[in-house]
Amino acid sequence: MIRYLFLLFTIPAWPQALELAVGGGLSRLMNTGLGTVSTDSGQPNDYSLKGGFRINFRMTTNTGDRSGHEFGYAYNRTQLVQHSTDGTTSKQGMAIHQGFYDYLLYPTREGSRIRPFAAGGVHFANYVPPGASATSGGGSTKFGVNYGGGLKIRVSERFMLRFDARQYINPKPFGLINPGGWIRMNELSSSLAFVL
Repeated sequence: MIRYLFLLFTIPAWPQALELAVGGGLSRLMNTGLGTVSTDSGQPNDYSLKGGFRINFRMTTNTGDRSGHEFGYAYNRTQLVQHSTDGTTSKQGMAIHQGFYDYLLYPTREGSRIRPFAAGGVHFANYVPPGASATSGGGSTKFGVNYGGGLKIRVSERFMLRFDARQYINPKPFGLINPGGWIRMNELSSSLAFVL
């Protein structure tokens, strides 16, 4: 009971606005070669990833007129590609689960109908290979940074549309030989947000 009274009396200290958004879009990958399993016969990119679609869930708290914090989760459906020495390739579907935090900066004030924003923060990406499950501890988790921006358009008192463009950068998964740098995932997405 005491907890509920505490929450009731702290309502004025809550953020100016809370936005809950769901949406989807594209995941485009760059520097996708994951490496090889053999130092003798393997090629630098025996395995690679191919982009696909994503589904986003975001929660944003605008704590000031021109700033905010965002937490989110994204499910990315991609493909693991195996390149054979005879020139053929095989593809299998796989998932990339992302959790992220971003600090947001706005050039326009809270309550404006159109609000462009810049975002930067950190994330984790759990790469789940074909046949594995993230719920049973499968996959390879990597931590990285992300940045980008977007646009929020208020369509009513309680709803807004948002458009995001982000790049997520992190080390390559699976621990293969000669992975060659970090992987980059580019997000292009749109969402519908409910404003509290």
